[in-house]
Amino acid sequence: MRFRLCAGIFALVSIGLASEVRVVEEIVAKVNGDIITRGDLERNRQEIAAGLKQKGLGGPDLDKAVKEQANDALRDQIDTLLLVQHGKDLNINVDAEVTKRVAQIQADSKIADIDKFHDWIREQTGMSFEDFRQKNRDQLLTQRVIGQEVMSRISVPHSDVEKYYEEHKKEYVRDEQVFLSEILISTEGKTADQIAQAEKRAKDLVARARKGEKFGEMAKQFSDAETKDNFGQLPAYKRGQLRKEIEDVVFKEKKGYVTEPIRMPNGFEILKIEERYEAGQAPLADVESEIMERLSMPRMQPKVRELLTKLREDAFLEIRPGYVDSGAAPNKDTAWKDPAQLKPETTTKEEVASHKRKKRLLWVVPIPGTSTSKKVETARRPGESGGAASPSGSANRPADGDPASAAATTPPAAAGNPAPAKQ
Repeated sequence: MRFRLCAGIFALVSIGLASEVRVVEEIVAKVNGDIITRGDLERNRQEIAAGLKQKGLGGPDLDKAVKEQANDALRDQIDTLLLVQHGKDLNINVDAEVTKRVAQIQADSKIADIDKFHDWIREQTGMSFEDFRQKNRDQLLTQRVIGQEVMSRISVPHSDVEKYYEEHKKEYVRDEQVFLSEILISTEGKTADQIAQAEKRAKDLVARARKGEKFGEMAKQFSDAETKDNFGQLPAYKRGQLRKEIEDVVFKEKKGYVTEPIRMPNGFEILKIEERYEAGQAPLADVESEIMERLSMPRMQPKVRELLTKLREDAFLEIRPGYVDSGAAPNKDTAWKDPAQLKPETTTKEEVASHKRKKRLLWVVPIPGTSTSKKVETARRPGESGGAASPSGSANRPADGDPASAAATTPPAAAGNPAPAKQ
């Protein structure tokens, strides 16, 4: 009787566990505190294919090109993680650049509503807005690291810069444009006393911004505009797109200027000039760094690989058998060490997302009736078969079961990022 009862309880527990089995991804590589999964590599492969299709490739030529580029997929993923990690070690912050890029993408999309813009990003890229923003942050962070650690040490003669500028002048003709950030202190539905308090609050914020406090962080904390979620960033504006009292200020002052509070129908508007371009031919001084970057590229690639090799040598790096890092450092031991001999080691998709923030590698489930835990083995081995922020409506107004039975799967691949407009 006791045996039957125990067997029945165990059966019920097993059914309960089976009902909670979740889809998993296989861990391919560990890079310091981060991981790369088979799903990451598959998404990368599909992004490569999408990019090549846009260039007109198809059929056997497409398959061949995708295969060639995919050979470096793991290398590229490791490169990115190492550069992002190094950027954080160097305390490099790119939040302002990320906000500006996303704001420009929103302006190009012509979708003012933030929720609809987030939905559009998901449709275009297959990513959540948070993941899309994080991917852009990683891209910009890697660029800054390369700029600081490599490009700053590459010398381009000024005569080469001047020669390039003269030969490509047409590429540097610009419209008059201004890039702004805003803080709005709302007065809607407020009494006269409350309006006076709002004005005082706005003036206090102006004083703080002029003393050097980060405008974007202040916007996120204090602004009543929808743009607060994007650090107050507005898209680029040309003359005629803003209220006259605003244009008279922002098209006269220089980059970095913070306005006095401007009385608007819905509150007090504070604006910061993030960038301003004069109309016509951009002078060499304004585009010199851009030209130097372009001329540095051929000299830069070997130096970047030297940096990445050094980062690999200093990193904790393990790669699962069957996968190859084509940028491996010579004599670096990257053998997969698995004391628990979990074959293959796996993680849930939810855990992958959590791991990137919390540095967790595996999830475990307790064995019913024991005080120990057992790592879940769920994924098959490779090759196995099986079953800008939107304007706030102020600055831009017109002048008026058994876990072991689960199969590893890959989430839908993300499409390529929509490219921000060239400034």
